[in-house]
Amino acid sequence: MQLHAETLTKSYHQHEVVNIEKVTFGAKGVEGLIGPNGAGKSTLMGLLTRRIAPTSGTIKLDTDKGSTALNPLRSHEVARIGLIKTNQRIQGFDSLTIRDSLRLAATAPSDEGIGSIFGGKRDTDEIEDQVATYLEAFPFSDRNGHARSGGEKKLVDILRCLIARPRLLLMDEPTAGLPDDITRIVMDMVRAKVAAGEMRVVVVEHDLPLIWEYCDYVHFLSEGSILFEGEPDEVKSNRVVAEKYMGV
Repeated sequence: MQLHAETLTKSYHQHEVVNIEKVTFGAKGVEGLIGPNGAGKSTLMGLLTRRIAPTSGTIKLDTDKGSTALNPLRSHEVARIGLIKTNQRIQGFDSLTIRDSLRLAATAPSDEGIGSIFGGKRDTDEIEDQVATYLEAFPFSDRNGHARSGGEKKLVDILRCLIARPRLLLMDEPTAGLPDDITRIVMDMVRAKVAAGEMRVVVVEHDLPLIWEYCDYVHFLSEGSILFEGEPDEVKSNRVVAEKYMGV
C-alpha cells in the first residue's frame, strides 16, 4: 500500500500551512516524518486521513486492488480501507475496559452490528487470542480494568490501531507519555509486523534517536513543504536539515 499526495495545500485565512508538490508514503517499510514545531506535520496527517479538507491537491491510495482517490472520502471510510492513524493526544476510552477496547478494535467493520451476532460471523476465539497476545506483551496495572495513567491510555490507543490490522499506519508522536522500555517494545513489535509484510508505517516524531534507529527512510518537512528525503544517514548529514531542525 502506497499513499500519494500531489500539489497538496492547506491554508487558513490566507496563511498557507501545507504546500507539498509531491510525496509518497508506504514504499519503504518504516518511514519517519520529522520537522520543527509548526512545520505542518499534524496538519499533513489530518489531510492524509481526511480529517481535514485540503485547499487544493489530490490524495490517492494504491493497493493490490487498484488505486482509490481519497479526496471524496470521509475519515472513517479511509480507515476502513486500511489507512489508520494513532492519536497525538491521549484518548480516554473511559467507558471501556482495556480488554474490551481491544476486542472492539479487533472486530472487522464488516462484522460489526447486530446482524453479525446472529449470523455467527465473528470468530470470538481468534479475537480473544489476538487480545491476549497484546495484553500479555505489556505490563498494564490491571488488564481487565480501565487504563489508569496517561501512558496506559496512550498505549491502548496504539494497540487498538495495531489490532485493527492496518495496511498503512500513521503513528503520531507514539513515544509521548510512554516509558522508554514500553516504547522499545512497541517499536520492536511494529518493526516485526512490517518485516512480516503485514503493514507499512509512518512515524511522526521529535525523538530523533528513535527515528534514526527504527526508520528505513525519512521525510523532512519544514514550513509546510518536504525539503529533503532519504535514508537516515543521508538525512542526518544534510545541511538543510541540520540548520533548520537540529540547530547545527
